[in-house]
Amino acid sequence: MKKEVAYAKGFTIQKNDSYTVIEVTSAWPGAENTFKYALVPKEKLPFITLPADVYDAIVPTPVEKIVITSTTHIPSLEALGVLHTVVGFPSMDFISSPEARKLVDAGIIKELGTNENINTEIVLELNPDMVMGFGINDANKAYGTIKQSGIPVVYNGDWVEQTPLGKAEWIKFFAPFFQKESEADQTFSKIEKSYQEAKQVAQKAKESPTVLTGGLYKDVWYVAGGKSWMAQFLKDANANYIWADTEQKGSIGLSLEAVLEKGQHADFWLNPSMHITYLDLENANAHHKQFEAFPQRKIYSNAIKKGAKGGLLFYELAPQRPDLVLKDLISILHPGLLPEHEPEFFMPLQ
Repeated sequence: MKKEVAYAKGFTIQKNDSYTVIEVTSAWPGAENTFKYALVPKEKLPFITLPADVYDAIVPTPVEKIVITSTTHIPSLEALGVLHTVVGFPSMDFISSPEARKLVDAGIIKELGTNENINTEIVLELNPDMVMGFGINDANKAYGTIKQSGIPVVYNGDWVEQTPLGKAEWIKFFAPFFQKESEADQTFSKIEKSYQEAKQVAQKAKESPTVLTGGLYKDVWYVAGGKSWMAQFLKDANANYIWADTEQKGSIGLSLEAVLEKGQHADFWLNPSMHITYLDLENANAHHKQFEAFPQRKIYSNAIKKGAKGGLLFYELAPQRPDLVLKDLISILHPGLLPEHEPEFFMPLQ
C-alpha cells in the first residue's frame, strides 16, 4: 500500500504487511540515482529474506541509535519524540534546538567533525543502527567506509524540496524508521492546516507590497529565484516579489547595479546577506542606503535569532515549520492581519 505523500517530490513510501520500502528520488539537485531502502520490523527480520542487491540499505526498525548530519533533521525527530536516539552529529555548534543542546551538553550526542569529512572511527565506535546522510553528490568517502562496516547509510533530500509544505512533509520520511507514522501524519496535518489558514488570511490584504531579497556576497548579489522556496512563501504571503517571474529554483547572482535598477523602490527588503544592523549594512557598502527600504527602516533578517553556539534557528527549524515562516512574513508585510503573532524567525534590523 502506497502511503500518501501530497507535497514532497523527493521520496515515496510503500508499505506492505511485512516491511516498508522508501525510495528517495532526489537526494541532491540533479541526482540521477534513486535510492531504495527496506525498513523491516526487528521481530520480523528473522523470517524475511530480502535481496541485498535490490536495496541500498536494509534497516531494522524501530531505530534506537541514529547518527544525523543536518540540523534540518532535528525538528522532525523532536516532533516525533525520538530526539534521544541521536548519538552523533558533525559540527555540533550549528545545533540550535534547546532540547538537542541538552543532549550535546550531557555528552549523549558526540561530535563527528564535518559532514564532508566525518570521523568514521567515532561512528564505528558508536555503532548506530543507521546514519541519516545528506550530500551534494555521492562522493562522500566516509559514507562508503561506514556502509562497508555494515552500518546502513540513508540519504535524506529534504533540503532539495522547493515548496514550503514539501519540505515539512519530510517528517513522514523519518517516521517509519521509528514506527511513528501516525504521529507524523498528525503533526504534518496540524502544520498544513496552520499554513493554509495563514495563506487565506494573507489574501485579505488590500495591497501586495513589493519585496527585494538577498544581499551582496563579495561583488555578487544573490536574490531568490522565482521558483524557489522563498519565492513561494512570498507568493503565499500576498507579496509582489520583484523576481517572481524568473524560472530559477535556487538563487540568482546579479550585480549591485542590476538590483538597484529593479529593486531600489521595493517596499521591503528581506535577508541582506548576514548583516543584522543598519550600521553594518551601511559600512559594508554605502550604496545600500540608496534602497528606499533603508531610510524607511523596512529591512528584516532571518539571521538574527541564533542558537546557544551561534547556529541559525531559521536553517534548522523553518523547513519543518513553514506555517511560522509564513505568519512572520504576513505580520511584516501586512501589519494588523495577524496582531497576536510573535515573530519566530524574521526580525527587524537593529
